[in-house]
Amino acid sequence: MNPSRIWRRLARTHSSPIRMPHLVAESRFIEQCSRCDACLKACETGVITKGDGGFPELNFERAECTFCGDCARACPEPLFLNPADAPWPYRAAFGSTCLPLSGVECRSCADACDEMAIRFRPTTGAAIPTLTEECTGCGACLPRCPNQALSLTPTRQGEIA
Repeated sequence: MNPSRIWRRLARTHSSPIRMPHLVAESRFIEQCSRCDACLKACETGVITKGDGGFPELNFERAECTFCGDCARACPEPLFLNPADAPWPYRAAFGSTCLPLSGVECRSCADACDEMAIRFRPTTGAAIPTLTEECTGCGACLPRCPNQALSLTPTRQGEIA
């Protein structure tokens, strides 16, 4: 497993970095974020890192997001919305390089999923992974995939501003 390859794949998948849950639109975030690092210091897992220009972003190579809300509480700027008004817009997605899709038995992603949102459907070959509605998009499964076949994708088109 090469964690830097995972992060580069995530970076190519999204036009803008994946930020903390329940943020305002990206343009407003960039305009109003003071880059004070309060969210980085408050993050219980260390998934928040400094990205381009010093702006905070999530780095799933380091950890997963637990959606604890500590980053929102620590932020001195009005950049976080009510979670009910701004649900986390990402879910895990399996890419074509997923080993079971090629007939190779692998369940690394499911082993990492605390929500048990990744299930395997039996077939005549390797069991095929499926994602349930319980997927929170926390990113725990991403670095565990030996083939970097997982990514986070927006749940609805146009969701990410």
